[in-house]
Amino acid sequence: MRHEIVEKNVGLLAVLILVVISFGGLAEIVPLFFQKQTTEPVEGLEPLSPLELAGRDIYRREGCVGCHSQMVRPFRAETERYGHYSVAGESVYEYNFLWGSKRTGPDLARVGGRYSDNWHRAHLYNPRDVVPGSVMPAYPWLFDNTLDGAHIGDKMRALQTLGVPYSDEQISGAQEAVDGKSEITALVAYLQQLGTVLEDKR
Repeated sequence: MRHEIVEKNVGLLAVLILVVISFGGLAEIVPLFFQKQTTEPVEGLEPLSPLELAGRDIYRREGCVGCHSQMVRPFRAETERYGHYSVAGESVYEYNFLWGSKRTGPDLARVGGRYSDNWHRAHLYNPRDVVPGSVMPAYPWLFDNTLDGAHIGDKMRALQTLGVPYSDEQISGAQEAVDGKSEITALVAYLQQLGTVLEDKR
């Protein structure tokens, strides 16, 4: 009889479904806040340098995250192609993290060190020069645009308040580390550090 009351009352059924889903979600999510493997950085993880942080901003601005995930899933087909699967401890200093699932292009979670700086530069200037048939757009303006670093210290200070272990010395020297560098230099620096903290276990 009670079952019929729930089935015939759409509003009550919706509320009960919401309650069940909420409890289920909490049961899965809350324990993650107390597990070291999800809340503590992996051994050797360092926060991004000012130049890498500027490169990350360019990566987001240019929409790279729209076509390239940064998350190797724990499946054999993925780890054989890209390397060790992604772990939460690699991203504890990332605000917002760029894992994603969109792969018009290959995953970039482990791209650091796989290609030379010159390869990345050539690829970003005209992708088809190094990958025939690539559908990736070219980014020639990155070679002309330069950074002034005026706000990089502010970004680092904001990240520091969120728990990223930047020192005051790093923050005070941030503008000088970035000022006058080309955007392509910053973006390549960011790409070259991706996934380098975990040993490739392939």
